[in-house]
Amino acid sequence: MSINYLKELNDRQIEAVNTINGPILIIAGAGSGKTRTITFRIAHMLETGIPQNSILSLTFTNKAASEMAIRVTSLTRKKCTHLTISTFHSFGAKLLRSSIHHIGYKANFSIYDQSDKMALIKEVARELKFPREAVDAYALAHLFSDIKTGMRSWNSENDQYRELYAEYLDHLKTYNAVDFDDLIVLPIRLLRDTPEILQSYQDRFHYFMVDEFQDTSKLQYELIRLLAEKSKNLCVVGDDDQSIYSWRGADYGNILQFEHDFPGVIEIKLEQNYRSTETILSAANGLISHNRNRKHKNLWTGEKGGNALEVIFPENEEDEAHFIAEQIRSVKQTDGTPFHEVGVLVRTNSLTKTIETAFLKDNIPYKVSGGTSFFQRKEVKDIISYLRIMANPDDDVSFLRICNTPRRGIGKKTIRTLRSIAEEKGYSIYSALSAALHLEVSPFPTKVKTDLWDFVSVVEVYREKMLSGKPMAPSLKAMVEELGYWAYLVQETHGNERTAKFKYGNILAFTDILETYEGNPDTIDPNLFDFLNRITLITRDDNQESDENGRVNLMTIHSAKGLEFDIVFLPGVEENIIPHARAIEEDPKNIEEERRLFYVALTRARKKLYLSSCRTRKLLRNTIDCIPSPFLDELPQDLIKPYTEEKVVEEQDAMDFFSAIKSRFNDTSE
Repeated sequence: MSINYLKELNDRQIEAVNTINGPILIIAGAGSGKTRTITFRIAHMLETGIPQNSILSLTFTNKAASEMAIRVTSLTRKKCTHLTISTFHSFGAKLLRSSIHHIGYKANFSIYDQSDKMALIKEVARELKFPREAVDAYALAHLFSDIKTGMRSWNSENDQYRELYAEYLDHLKTYNAVDFDDLIVLPIRLLRDTPEILQSYQDRFHYFMVDEFQDTSKLQYELIRLLAEKSKNLCVVGDDDQSIYSWRGADYGNILQFEHDFPGVIEIKLEQNYRSTETILSAANGLISHNRNRKHKNLWTGEKGGNALEVIFPENEEDEAHFIAEQIRSVKQTDGTPFHEVGVLVRTNSLTKTIETAFLKDNIPYKVSGGTSFFQRKEVKDIISYLRIMANPDDDVSFLRICNTPRRGIGKKTIRTLRSIAEEKGYSIYSALSAALHLEVSPFPTKVKTDLWDFVSVVEVYREKMLSGKPMAPSLKAMVEELGYWAYLVQETHGNERTAKFKYGNILAFTDILETYEGNPDTIDPNLFDFLNRITLITRDDNQESDENGRVNLMTIHSAKGLEFDIVFLPGVEENIIPHARAIEEDPKNIEEERRLFYVALTRARKKLYLSSCRTRKLLRNTIDCIPSPFLDELPQDLIKPYTEEKVVEEQDAMDFFSAIKSRFNDTSE
């Protein structure tokens, strides 16, 4: 290894970087320089002569993959165009693009997101004449996902949906589409059933790395196991104490399975923390030591001391929100802490509303992370797809999305016919449709042909208007009305006008965005093509900082994983919130994952940590008495102190209230 690398790493990190061959388990504690270690390891592998194209590194987010690739390029000062650093799902998609024809798909398949999936489930349910009240598309989407990934099985409670599931799969294939789960399930199927495909990947890749290994599902582990079973050069990096995604299939038991499947695993622990103060770290260690199913580790830091964790017991959630806003404003003024270095982490999204209200009142800039982007909402995506078809009639993905939205007589059989014509002529589906409508002998029944003409007419009439150079927003509003989208929403929401109004309001808001774009004096040449290009970039732009001081980060603890802030606030540290009541009701053993979640929250903080536990909280229209979380009692008591600011709570009251935790929850950790 280069001497330059040695200056950047501690002894355990150097060991992890130098150990290249065979199965390796790197236990990387919170803030222990995991990403740095991984990128130095890849750089070192390249330096020793291992070809780029023989290394496969997998992680969970595009951001993490991109950051890793940039760091490796910076370290090696070489172009790494043949190095594969990817998310599991992106890798699965690439594998399918080259090999999916083996199982009857075409390489230009579409990938359905959650809203597309739910829309298809509703469509199939209508075709099968399922009663509306029996179709909860959201719940069915999760059921189908669990069935497909092996997390659930068919039983007497869900067996009524077997046929619906089978038809859902059939429709996906008819539409040449896959859902998100298929990006892992189908590659495994191809690798298992087609030996030449497995051999080609095993011959190409000889070195494998998996980041955030504790978050892998059984299927993701099986995918990497198949690929690595020949070379055995598999390095997995993770921390069982930060496994918080069991609800989406993550199984930290994969660490034990890995040790079973790859005998002779070399284990390396990274325990030096570079993020938090000694106080915060000791508190987190004290908490997580109550979990029994974990690999022992003891994080330490060279940054001695640090402020005690401060606990506040506000009267209600409004006082809690006021305290958080007031403290943020105070540290901004006294210490110069920028807003973006503050994290407010909540167990559930339901806690954010009061905090947002306080931020707005105090003029504190903030951003909420983890919600659905406006432009990803189904009703907005539908309208965008109509615009995309007008801009580019050859866009098959957009065509398939909206050809039967609102519902027309364009079902599975019609799509198959159109696909056949398109393939025969080398056309797009929309061009095939236009050509078919002018045939002397129509391949469609009269009713279907009429519906198809209606669809084409809407597209062509409004395409001419949208491309005429005249204002587009009025035409878009007229098109939405002509489509009967309001009636469609009422029907889709089973007559729930409140929900329908909310969704229709999103469409009206979208037309307002178009109108604002057209009326902006900085828009030199307002046109449909430029507008569509701009909205494609808006989601990315939404994540940019509003000014040099940024915005306060308000997010769920799950969303905060992997992030860090100078100051962290944890509101709602109460029984039934964390640990969450529903999680414990489902399985008392979930207490360990809830504790891991709280551990993740604590270890997001670099310098200062505030925890608040309300005395009362509104639940619907009722006010309930709250009980502090049992996790507060599991923290080392010498590392925490009650907050004593005036108007929040009297010091003696706080001390008495805090002392009561010990007697009430003394047995919770046994």
